[in-house]
Amino acid sequence: MKKLLEFLGFVTVLQGVMGLVHEFADWNVGLVRRIGFLDGYEVYASVALLALGGALFAAAESRGSA
Repeated sequence: MKKLLEFLGFVTVLQGVMGLVHEFADWNVGLVRRIGFLDGYEVYASVALLALGGALFAAAESRGSA
C-alpha cells in the first residue's frame, strides 16, 4: 500500500508541476490543460494537485515500512 501511495503522490506532484509549467512557460504538457471545465482555473488545479501529492506522500510515510 505504501508503494501505491508513493506512486500516486509522484504522479499528482508531476501533473501539478506540469500544469504550472504549462501556465507560466506556455509548454503544452500535463493533463490539467486538457480538462475543459478547468478553463481559467488551471493554476488553482495545479496547486491543488501539488497539495494532494504532498498529502499522499505524508500518508505513505505514516503507513510505516512495508
